[in-house]
Amino acid sequence: MSSSQGTPLDYDVLVIGSGAAGLTLALHLPSHLKIAVLSKAEFESGSTWMAQGGIAAVLEDSDCVEDHINDTLIAGAELGRLDAVSQIVHNGPSAIQWLIEQGVPFTREGDHFHLTREGGHSHRRIIHAADATGRAVHTTLLERARSAENICLLDHHVAIDLITRRKLKLPHNRCIGAYVLNKRDGHVQAFRAGHVVLATGGAAKAYLYTSNSDGSTGDGIAMAWRAGCRIANMEFNQFHPTCLYHPQAKSFLISEAVRGEGGRLLLPDGTRFMPAFDERSELAPRDIVARAIDHEMKRLGCDCVYLDISHRPADFIKEHFPTIYQRCLDYGIDMTRDPIPVVPAAHYTCGGVMTDRDGRTDLEGLYAIGETAFTGLHGANRLASNSLLECIVFGIAAARSINAEHDQIPDEKADIPLWDESQVTNSDEDVIISHNWDELRRFMWDYVGIVRTTKRLQRAQHRIELLLQEIAEYYSNYKVSSDLIELRNLATVAQLIIGSAINRKESRGLHYTLDYPDVMKEKRDTVLCPLNFQWPDSVR
Repeated sequence: MSSSQGTPLDYDVLVIGSGAAGLTLALHLPSHLKIAVLSKAEFESGSTWMAQGGIAAVLEDSDCVEDHINDTLIAGAELGRLDAVSQIVHNGPSAIQWLIEQGVPFTREGDHFHLTREGGHSHRRIIHAADATGRAVHTTLLERARSAENICLLDHHVAIDLITRRKLKLPHNRCIGAYVLNKRDGHVQAFRAGHVVLATGGAAKAYLYTSNSDGSTGDGIAMAWRAGCRIANMEFNQFHPTCLYHPQAKSFLISEAVRGEGGRLLLPDGTRFMPAFDERSELAPRDIVARAIDHEMKRLGCDCVYLDISHRPADFIKEHFPTIYQRCLDYGIDMTRDPIPVVPAAHYTCGGVMTDRDGRTDLEGLYAIGETAFTGLHGANRLASNSLLECIVFGIAAARSINAEHDQIPDEKADIPLWDESQVTNSDEDVIISHNWDELRRFMWDYVGIVRTTKRLQRAQHRIELLLQEIAEYYSNYKVSSDLIELRNLATVAQLIIGSAINRKESRGLHYTLDYPDVMKEKRDTVLCPLNFQWPDSVR
């Protein structure tokens, strides 16, 4: 049973999310600030923990910042913002150096770090820890955070909504905290903080098939939207081309580094097909490779295609891809001898909460970093291994900004009311939550997937309107649970994705529609504002 706890918990900074972005920010804040870092599940989970490939940065003399910037802009279909791209790429080497100083065990080759190459990159610039880079980074940063006396790590805490002065009918609107469900005891607790940071990751769980963990439900994006923040470019959902196709292999990604080291994509009859779609073949950007696989699967009516690296030496494969090799072996696939069955799956949210170059959102006191944020880095498609780099660079930038602002926060503390459950009851129909969750993810996959049409988007729009009404009624009448919170957020994010897709009358990057196959000369972001959001007339 859920009930409310009394006195708000006070912190200087509340970080919602415990991946690379949130932990980097917490570790860069001064020790005199009291910080809470929330994880909705156990800490050893989430997108950072699951990341395989590596981190892109200019680390050799044969490479240069200009080339990394250019690669990023090209992969983003020329929609990336040059200032954001330049900021992150220029700060890449120093971000990697900081991770090395923290103790991240990046893979070495002799006296140097081993660098690999991935799709869309013109050089080998991906530093990695074998094929489990995210886990290495996450483990190292968690150890640092656990040893910091000013950082309080709280797992199994799910943020419900942000608390603002406007919601409390107070002047000078500002984010001052959040209501949080403690999954361990079912209590809802108010957290009060001078600054709140959204680092909750993306929203790939809005789709039926995804490489992401169960927690990627767009929580930060949805909370920011409800609090009045603008959201941008939600139509650009990256589908990773190569997830392991096996009935028991839930959400297991086959890293792009496999293709970077010579892996070839094959049809079921063994024919290689990527050279017919792009001159870069398997090293084309992810949107191109995912669409090519989707096209071939639909053309042939096959369940999957195959990724083959068996022509490389077995020792090389085992050394460079130990995690992938073992997982495939667990399912009876020996990648040193056999091709790996793969399919595309929702992977990364390129849009998000609009921020400036320090991670500030439209709402004073609220920051957004990592996959939750729209910084302008990714444009219409994310370049491989730029995501962890963005987490580190913007985590550092936001920490510096918060530290500079902290002394300027007004001293008065608003009285935050208890979470009100006086008008709700325990649900005896949780099946509704699971049914709505399944329906949402299925129609998003069918109608708002890799290839779209206006008719499909209209169908999705009608479905999400009905679901939002059902969920709002359910939320108003029953006590909150983790599943209900996530469903509510997923429905909100789905609405934003559909609305953004309907508004883009072209095919650019990750948004490909049969009704508008050409790229418009005008380059623009899709910006949605909660104060005046409405569906376009064509779909009412």
